[in-house]
Amino acid sequence: MFSDAGVANNVSLEEPKRMTREDWRKKKELEEQRKLGNAPAEVDEEGRDINPHIPEYISSVPWYIDPSKRPTLKHQRPQPEKQKQYSSSGDWYKRSVEEHPAATRYRKGACENCGALTHKKRDCMERPRKAGAKHTGMNIAPDEHVQPQLMFGYDGKRDRWNGYDPEEHMKTVEEYSKVDLAKCALKAQKLQEELASGKLEQLNSPRHQRGQEGSNSQTERDHSSEDEDKHAEDIDTSGQNFDSKRRITVRNLRIREDTAKYLRNLDPNSAYYDPKTRAMRENPYGTTGKNPDEVGYAGDNFARYTGDAISMAQTQLFAWEACDKGSEVHLQAEPTKLELLYKSFKAKKEDLKAQQKENILEKYGGQEHLDAPPAELLLAPTEDYVQYSRHGTVIKGQQKAIACSKYEEDVKINNHTCIWGSYWKGRWGYKCCHSFVKHSYCTGETGKEIADTEASLMEEQPEEEEHMTKPKTLMEIHQEKEKGKKNKKNKKSSNSDSEGEEKKKKEKLKKALNAEEARLHIKEIMQLDERKRPYNSQYEGREPTEEEMEAYRMKRQRPDDPMASFLGQ
Repeated sequence: MFSDAGVANNVSLEEPKRMTREDWRKKKELEEQRKLGNAPAEVDEEGRDINPHIPEYISSVPWYIDPSKRPTLKHQRPQPEKQKQYSSSGDWYKRSVEEHPAATRYRKGACENCGALTHKKRDCMERPRKAGAKHTGMNIAPDEHVQPQLMFGYDGKRDRWNGYDPEEHMKTVEEYSKVDLAKCALKAQKLQEELASGKLEQLNSPRHQRGQEGSNSQTERDHSSEDEDKHAEDIDTSGQNFDSKRRITVRNLRIREDTAKYLRNLDPNSAYYDPKTRAMRENPYGTTGKNPDEVGYAGDNFARYTGDAISMAQTQLFAWEACDKGSEVHLQAEPTKLELLYKSFKAKKEDLKAQQKENILEKYGGQEHLDAPPAELLLAPTEDYVQYSRHGTVIKGQQKAIACSKYEEDVKINNHTCIWGSYWKGRWGYKCCHSFVKHSYCTGETGKEIADTEASLMEEQPEEEEHMTKPKTLMEIHQEKEKGKKNKKNKKSSNSDSEGEEKKKKEKLKKALNAEEARLHIKEIMQLDERKRPYNSQYEGREPTEEEMEAYRMKRQRPDDPMASFLGQ
């Protein structure tokens, strides 16, 4: 069951009537005439023409917005009721604004701590009182200014100066004005001191005035050049960047008469050329073996690592290490301080090295080795004349000294007449006494005789050991006796049992042959259909006997045997 109101609503939202074929054709013809300009355009409810070229999916009105189906574009325009109301760009949150003067007595619903109506006790920013304003009714705080949250648009959110008070800038202006006044006062004080000391009278002399005129003309020229530099910034010259502050000219393009870097060496394995920065760091003639001093261009790094670049890098490295150790120095901020500190550091380092060297020489000696000529002069050619014979002996002049090794030579100790290592017989020893013990005392010919006797005994001893037998233990004697008894019993029973054993062996072999034939027959049958073979049918867990192995060998097929075809016959 439906109410009357529901029926009325359903009637108001009527469904669009279905168009006939003729009406649809007339509608399309009218649209074509409007596009061609032969028919007047449609007019909306505000009396404005509707462009006939607007697509239908834009100009058609949804049924839930305007059921009357009048021509309109209102649904495509922003709806005022749905737009956000943004705050103006000048609005900002107010600070330190009292809404009303402070109350004289406590009001119901106010903060129990301070007595303001704009917040509760838990949100109060004042220090908690021992007895709140609710109980005392004294020192009631004024109500804060409650301002709603501001809604800013695109520009308002990105305005970095919104809410800035221009009065704050006056503090900076006053600070700089005080500095200027202090400079003027200091300059006036210096002028008074010069007047008192008499230096100003010398400055007023005619000679100084002539020099002053020259300096004034020089300053005028400097000012004029500065003005030119200021105007030179506006000049746009291709290939140059001019900066009046640094007074340098930077070339971005090479001179066209110069040879390009990438054309100096056409080898593809030569130095890499970066076309973006026009840089070639390595030497392009590195693969040809040319000396960098002889070529016109040896790479950007060659020029970069010459002059004061290395010392500058060392100074920068010292500054970093000093900062790590706690010294506040910087190459760009305090170059003079860093240079003085680096010089004192190098001087102290040299003094420390010299002191360490002196201490080592005092403790261990060796000053005479340091006074020797340098190593370059030791093997250098000399003017000493030496004449040799055809056999290589020196006829005239001084013979060349033989180079000695770092080890001691021809040093004989402990009465030895030969050095260690002059004798070899399986190991090194002394030739004078045939002793193999290093640093031993020499025994002379007696030691040789004793060593020869020991060597002969060592050679004869293996031969004697072959002939000599070791005495047997009681266990070995008992085992030999048991073996002898068993051998006697076996000899007696061997004759009677030999015939029975042979019969048993033949019977076992016959059974094994029959079993092997059955196995081969089953194997031939099972090969016809492998799927019918039972699981583990070809596997046995026991070890085959000697008779089974003999039967397998006898029945085994040998395709390489020339007589294999006659086995069945």
